[in-house]
Amino acid sequence: MRKIKKIHKAVNAPMGDLVTYRAMPTHSVEYIDPFLFLNHHGPQVYKPNNQGLPFGPHPHRGFETLTFILDGDITHQDTGGGKDVIEAGGVQWMTAGSGLIHAEVSSEKFKKEGGPLEILQLWFNLPAKYKMVKPAYVGLQKDKIPVVKEDEGKVKVNVISGTWASTRGPIPSLSDIHMASIELQEGGSITTSIDPERNIFFYVVRGAVNVNGEKVEKLHLVEFANEGEEITIEATEDSYILLGHAKPFNEPVVAHGPFVMNTEEEIREAFRDYQLGKMGSWEE
Repeated sequence: MRKIKKIHKAVNAPMGDLVTYRAMPTHSVEYIDPFLFLNHHGPQVYKPNNQGLPFGPHPHRGFETLTFILDGDITHQDTGGGKDVIEAGGVQWMTAGSGLIHAEVSSEKFKKEGGPLEILQLWFNLPAKYKMVKPAYVGLQKDKIPVVKEDEGKVKVNVISGTWASTRGPIPSLSDIHMASIELQEGGSITTSIDPERNIFFYVVRGAVNVNGEKVEKLHLVEFANEGEEITIEATEDSYILLGHAKPFNEPVVAHGPFVMNTEEEIREAFRDYQLGKMGSWEE
């Protein structure tokens, strides 16, 4: 069995009226190479005639984002040409690469009608050789994400990138990052094996599970050691988890605000390029 190193609780980090828990970085875990950051927004209910999500135009360079929309929606727009509205059950994968400006706000319909909202955003680092690739964006609604059912249908694995069993996710990853979200009914269980060379990202969004015999409740991140391969997950109540894995890059990580590079000079260059308009100009 894969050895558990530590279980970390997400910290409460509200953003105005947006309920937010930050699972990484916190005082107890900085990052799990190449997984850099996770914000968990919600769950909460917005009233009609609300302001929606607060993420207006801002730049990024040097990494990728994967956004899970569990409830509510996101209107995405970026200077690389990406633009759409993704609804509950869908995901968005953005490669910031050499740099772009994007906004993630609620649709006009959501702002007018309100409703439940729960959204998670995970950041992946890019290795030095890919930091300046051309930006890219993929948005997928729920029906475009393949589902693998296990344990007589008590477990549903939504395969986003990489493979699960023989099912390949629809989003190609530059860095061979495998990502899935897993929905488990109470009593459902699943076992998988992950090469000990690969680092694991494991976060419980909803519910509670036993992982290799240890109880993990919602809003907790599991940090695994690089020993053993097998992971067994058993749901003690209806649960939703994020599970990913990748080989660590073992490169310097220098992060400053919206940019993640390998050196301080590259961060300064990112700010200069943004100010010079090299990441595009914003048009509503």
